[in-house]
Amino acid sequence: MKTEFIKADISKPLDDQLTPAAEILKRGGLVAFPTETVYGLGACALDSDAAKKIYAAKGRPSDNPLIIHISRPEDAEKYCFTNETFYKLSSAFMPGPITVIMPKKPIIPDAVTGGLDTVAVRIPSDKVANKLIELCGFPIAAPSANISGKPSPTDADAVMRDMNGRIDMVIDGGECNIGVESTIVKPISDGVKLLRPGGITVGMLEAVVGKVEIDPVITEKPTDDRKPEAPGMKYRHYAPIAKMTLICGDGKDFFERAAEFINKKISENENTGVLCSDEAAAKIKGKYVVSLGAGNDPAMHAHRLFKALRNFDDMPVDRIYAISDGKDEVELAVYNRMIKAAGYDIISI
Repeated sequence: MKTEFIKADISKPLDDQLTPAAEILKRGGLVAFPTETVYGLGACALDSDAAKKIYAAKGRPSDNPLIIHISRPEDAEKYCFTNETFYKLSSAFMPGPITVIMPKKPIIPDAVTGGLDTVAVRIPSDKVANKLIELCGFPIAAPSANISGKPSPTDADAVMRDMNGRIDMVIDGGECNIGVESTIVKPISDGVKLLRPGGITVGMLEAVVGKVEIDPVITEKPTDDRKPEAPGMKYRHYAPIAKMTLICGDGKDFFERAAEFINKKISENENTGVLCSDEAAAKIKGKYVVSLGAGNDPAMHAHRLFKALRNFDDMPVDRIYAISDGKDEVELAVYNRMIKAAGYDIISI
């Protein structure tokens, strides 16, 4: 398959630019497109065969649900049974980086929901994504546009590295603003359950819905008794080629202790990569140190994370150590992606 590559210019009208992509989706094809979080790999959410093509292109297990993307909150009524909590969330955060799980209607095929009786719904704020959905006239089912298990792509070049020859088209809409996937919540009787952290934080959710119950699998390894409920959380994700270990700890001297540990590892193997904040990077003596930014800028950490993980694949590293900067607010999303990239290999110092 030849993958067409187009650039979207948001300074000009998008209808004509995106009509070819919409036509591909209407024919049951696959199109990768930008969102404010990461690039998505889209297909018609009402077409079982199209959804199956997503799983094939990504190498994604077919029991791992897809998120459907719509352009207006009221459109959700067509595809799922909405509730008061959804409209509270949509009023506060949509369009934006939040996904809400609700009981699905029969119009959404089981192939999209991984056989579940619920569907995950979100409204992207990215102008290209929103216009593409509008032109299609149907919801677009879309996980991240990467080979399953690899870091999610935050620019079109990363999409092409994974998907060239596997899908019909890639739309280049520039670099994604947020850099980690959307926050996923499920309404419960007295609030919401947080199933995947993202740009909409616990504090932001509490201000709108009150109680926020945090799914244990966000910070702990899944077990037979503790299984992920959210799309994209069921299997190992975000992993670079080299094995990664996450270094955690607390106290004022945590970075000093972490740097001492890692510098010893570097002295034993110079092909060691390090992922950390600026403050920790200043204490590391290795050649392959990638910084996520200042320690007091968690939004930048999220923005840079997936590109940093992919960058290690272009370095001669055979081992990576990442230093955690905590679990508060946006850092919870970064920590969650780091532990999954590390395959839950965590060292406390």
